[in-house]
Amino acid sequence: MRAPSSALLRDLPVLLVAVVWGSSFLAVQRVAEPGTVVAMLVLRFGLVLPVLGLFAWRALRRLRRAEWLGGAALGLVLGAIFLLETFGAVHTSATNAGLIISLTIVFTPLAESALARTALPRPFLAAAALAVLGIALLTGDGGLRAPAVGDLLILGAAGVRTVNVLATARVRAIRESDTLAVTWVQLATAALVFAVVAPFVGPMPWTVAAAYGPAQWGWLLHLALLCTLFAFFVQMWAVRTTSPSRVSLLLGTEPLWAAVFGVTLAGDHLGPLALLGGALVLVGTEWGRRSASAPHRETAPAERESAGRASTEQESVPVRPSVPV
Repeated sequence: MRAPSSALLRDLPVLLVAVVWGSSFLAVQRVAEPGTVVAMLVLRFGLVLPVLGLFAWRALRRLRRAEWLGGAALGLVLGAIFLLETFGAVHTSATNAGLIISLTIVFTPLAESALARTALPRPFLAAAALAVLGIALLTGDGGLRAPAVGDLLILGAAGVRTVNVLATARVRAIRESDTLAVTWVQLATAALVFAVVAPFVGPMPWTVAAAYGPAQWGWLLHLALLCTLFAFFVQMWAVRTTSPSRVSLLLGTEPLWAAVFGVTLAGDHLGPLALLGGALVLVGTEWGRRSASAPHRETAPAERESAGRASTEQESVPVRPSVPV
């Protein structure tokens, strides 16, 4: 009787990460408008970095110059993900955003296969086609209209996430680096870029902060403390206490939770064809997740270990990065 109970206790925090990630797109819509996206990101990172820095301080002092530079380069990519996801989230529905971003799950194996010049199994290709068909139905209301700007931005974010995962696996300078320290460097780099750009693209962060009411501050804290810090530390704990495949399976429920929050709290309305599209996305991405494991078992040990580090560290990284929208 103890084994199932112990497994549940290990799984529950990871499942909670998927739930809070699923709520992140709704949270973004509650705290940001098109003109305040960059300022909001400065505020969010301003809350995260000091806390994360307390835990990472010792490891940061041990980082070499090459590790700082490698983390900073990846931070620029991470910043692009945040911008695309956040701007996308305020221009489309929370449901669409959560489902479209899940395409990273099929994009990444496709990109890895292209780089390695290896063939993917046919079931994976079928799953990818199913997911893409689902996106077409979901964003086009059955093909009756073109995707919204927000849908395209989120699709772009899924593509950049794929670049982030692949780059993380191949940046030699950080392969043996402390995960916590490198994550701090990435976030700090992205935050610095946002802080420099903020005065030129909208109101200053402190102006936005002063305009926030209690509800908006609550959502901002939700993004910073739960969607970022809580998610990161749970992943670090989970990879040491359970299998990566189990963590991946639980985190893969994120788009389902995004749809739940979008429909129940954001008031998203999906027509019959859009509902079918959403279901196809969920089925296609999960099918792709399972079938894509076959080619990974055939890769060289060193390459497989590197890819495993990337998926652990980034899919927050979803990756979904460990620090998602």
